[in-house]
Amino acid sequence: MSTVTAVPLRPVKRGYLIWLWLALALALISAYALARQGDDFMSRNARASGVVTTASGLQYRVLEPGQASGPKPTNTDVALVNYEGRFLDGKTFDKSQQPTPMPVAGVVPGFSEALKLMPKGSKYRIWLPSDLAYGEKGAGGGAIPPNSPLTFDVEMLDFLPEAVLRQMQMQQQMAPGGPTAPPAGGVPGR
Repeated sequence: MSTVTAVPLRPVKRGYLIWLWLALALALISAYALARQGDDFMSRNARASGVVTTASGLQYRVLEPGQASGPKPTNTDVALVNYEGRFLDGKTFDKSQQPTPMPVAGVVPGFSEALKLMPKGSKYRIWLPSDLAYGEKGAGGGAIPPNSPLTFDVEMLDFLPEAVLRQMQMQQQMAPGGPTAPPAGGVPGR
């Protein structure tokens, strides 16, 4: 027969256990509050004057209507935009330095949806709930934390069908004295 040797543990003071349970409860309450912060903002923002909420949860306000009755980009277009992306606290995480081409189908879902609402010359402020932005994964190696709702100011300068853009690039490459390789970096993705 074998015998089991028990290692005696020193008793823990009751006061320590109370503090441990209080700290655990505070941590859970804080985590819940942080998770609800974005939802609360989106609910309050939906009631603000001029804010439109789509079925997906995207919110936007038209700052400049542009060619209101003009065409709007589709998934097969490349939009030329100026933009600034911010967190809900107003801190900028990304801003275009010059007009930036963006494939409408190649950006996060909420940004794509907003681009398809915008005619040429328009400027919108859009609010993306985290599930229409970068979701649970976040982005940029931690620059955009997981579950972050985001705000963008977007100006739609122009858009072209992707096929037309590719044809123009091919013609440019084939032209005498034209570039022999595509530009470094290409069209930025999201």
